[in-house]
Amino acid sequence: MNKYTNLSDEQSLTLSDNFILEHYGLNELNFESVKHYREKFATVKPHHPWNGLETKEFLYKIGAWGKLRNSSKEGVTVAGLLMFSEERIITEVLPQYFLEYRENSGAFAINGWTKRFTSQDGTWSGNVYDFYFKVMDNIVDYDDPLRSALHEAVVNSLVHADYSREGGIVIEKESDIYRFSNPGLLRIPIESAWVGGMSHLRNPNLFKMFILIGLCRRAGSGLNYIESMWKYRQWKQPEFFQQADPERTILTLTMKRYDVVFPDETAASFETDDHSSMIQNVSDGIDNELEEDTDDSVNNERDFINNDFNSINNEPNSIDSMAISMNNDLYFVNNELNSVDKKGQSVNNEPNSINKRLKSVNNGNGYDCEEADEALWRIAETARKKKRLHPNIMEQIILQLCAIRPLMLKELAHLLDRTSDGLRNNYLAKLLEEGKIQLKYPEQPNHPRQAYKAKQDS
Repeated sequence: MNKYTNLSDEQSLTLSDNFILEHYGLNELNFESVKHYREKFATVKPHHPWNGLETKEFLYKIGAWGKLRNSSKEGVTVAGLLMFSEERIITEVLPQYFLEYRENSGAFAINGWTKRFTSQDGTWSGNVYDFYFKVMDNIVDYDDPLRSALHEAVVNSLVHADYSREGGIVIEKESDIYRFSNPGLLRIPIESAWVGGMSHLRNPNLFKMFILIGLCRRAGSGLNYIESMWKYRQWKQPEFFQQADPERTILTLTMKRYDVVFPDETAASFETDDHSSMIQNVSDGIDNELEEDTDDSVNNERDFINNDFNSINNEPNSIDSMAISMNNDLYFVNNELNSVDKKGQSVNNEPNSINKRLKSVNNGNGYDCEEADEALWRIAETARKKKRLHPNIMEQIILQLCAIRPLMLKELAHLLDRTSDGLRNNYLAKLLEEGKIQLKYPEQPNHPRQAYKAKQDS
């Protein structure tokens, strides 16, 4: 049995990327990857003396091969294995190793991705070096400065990842958003990472291999370049989020202006320090359904939904107002061109039907889909009506939604009319950490059908 086949978690966590795997030789490497790298190196450094070296010596120079000085033992380094080997061999040493790229161009599509590949596909080597180029081949529709910034984000994830931890590296494109997620936390404060000029690399040999072929800026400058590019284009500021359990670092790049992403005054619509002001804003125009305080009860006389003055049946636009009543012959909801019951235009008949979209995940799982979706839509109405919600209220809404059935991130974003990143970073991570909600597939954080559900009472 290979010495490194069944490393314990403690052992695998101690493997730095210059650790020598003495039982792994050149035959453990993908020679097409090594050949491609040497060609890149020769192009960038055509007169470099390393171009004439034999393969083993060349790999030694770049940090992919190691030698034990006090013995005759030598072998591939962990960095060399990650960079040039194959997925099946890499996972012998690092069982949690996993790479994934996925795209979803549909705003509310929940049945998979329009493009996806992983290190487990079996159609390519599955190593870090080839993954980089496969990802960059999909980042082609941008000008050079922007493509360069996205390249920095890709490399940043690869060289800072803790490959011994669960979850793997996931790079996701969704509409005008790129998300780069990797296992492990930054080794310096986030503020220092944005300033630049300071870095504490987790995989210095990987970084060295990338920089030797011109694919890296100096250590600590990549994030600063990204931030400068986003600021120059007046896009929403890049966001770093550090997840505690499991430990992950997530960089989100939104390619839209700040005021386009958050049209209702400010991105602070999710959070505020002035709680009294926020609660007042919530109560302006809608009933605060989630407050238990008697004064704000929906059945309180002053705010009672059927109160004579404020009754929904008393307003000029009342649904029962004679002129525009839903049941009025002229405007009858079942009589219009887009009638919900008219076969051709029915909202339940179209490809993107709300009910088709929301029910497609759970059909056959024991839920009364129609009733559940109506309840979901009703519970989330408060959030859809108001972009400025007190965090406690939003959390309660999320908890109620997830108690009905497990919901994927995109479903929650659609129901609440919020961005996926805003929900994940401001609410879901916190609720997970507090144990108020849980993952549907806790052992597989990147499961393609991952969803959030209410914590089950023991």
